[in-house]
Amino acid sequence: MISPDGEQFGIVTIEEALKKAEDYDLDLVEVAPSADPPVCRIMDYSKYKYQQEQKEKDARKKQSQIVIKEIKLRPKIDVHDLDIKKKHIKRFLKDGARVKITVMFKGREMVHTELGKQLLDNIIDEFNGQCVPESEPKLDGKNLTMILIPSSK
Repeated sequence: MISPDGEQFGIVTIEEALKKAEDYDLDLVEVAPSADPPVCRIMDYSKYKYQQEQKEKDARKKQSQIVIKEIKLRPKIDVHDLDIKKKHIKRFLKDGARVKITVMFKGREMVHTELGKQLLDNIIDEFNGQCVPESEPKLDGKNLTMILIPSSK
């Protein structure tokens, strides 16, 4: 048994342990039930649970979430519209989010998927120092997708 100060009392009976816990006006908590004999500690259990909750709360605050923003394009996008989309991509990368770029094909545009690949290659070239492509552009049904990760500069 261990006292609230961290002092060890040694092996005592359950009745003695409960009496000492009552003397301190604290709880008797089993710390290591698998040990032989089991190890108990005298502590304020509600205070201990509160401290554990606070530690978990702080850990969740410090944990970062991965945010994925998506930009959708068409292969025949106009230059000015593409510039607007590039500004959005730049802003998302600056905020630290990953950017999923999707080039959507309709009907006969599927024959010219190389136009979509050229579009994605141009975007990669323009944001060369700011981001790194997670993988090569891949065709998924009628969509060509690629994910950009902000570089660690």
